[in-house]
Amino acid sequence: MSSLYGPEHAPAGDVGAALMMIDSRLRTIHDRDGETDPEQRELSDQFAASLGPDGARDVLDGACTLIYMFMTWLRKAHEEHEKDVVEYVVPNLVATMRMMPISIRPETIPTMAGLVVAAATGLSPSLWRGQFGEWTRVEMNPLEATAFLLAEHINRITDDPDFATRLISEALSRADAEEKPPSA
Repeated sequence: MSSLYGPEHAPAGDVGAALMMIDSRLRTIHDRDGETDPEQRELSDQFAASLGPDGARDVLDGACTLIYMFMTWLRKAHEEHEKDVVEYVVPNLVATMRMMPISIRPETIPTMAGLVVAAATGLSPSLWRGQFGEWTRVEMNPLEATAFLLAEHINRITDDPDFATRLISEALSRADAEEKPPSA
């Protein structure tokens, strides 16, 4: 029986924009030893300012879709080794977030852990979170950090700094190809 919180009932959002933001953060960390390129930061800020309320909601839903897709991949990878993804990924994620008190307020960590557990069990993070009310402003950095940390985790376990981005890009390309009607 399908859950009301299943991913098939959730908006996918703007996965491409969310992925671009996560990939930009990954590149900043790896290319410049954590130093933020002022030009890159300005472009990101301009992009965020140009979104408007509907665009921001789409990117937010896109970030939740990324979390779902990353956790689906991680769950399958862990199952191949007869391991539980929640047991191995969530404690690491929570511990990392606790080391980031300036960006991630402690009270947001349970929500972010809940998003990850929802995704790991096949539920839509976006719909799961939605049952508790509207997103708050203080949850935006933790949401981005959650998607970022999952991508970084995937990149580390695959020993490939672009694996997570490529995983999503290829999935988007396949979905795009399936939507297009065959040409005559």
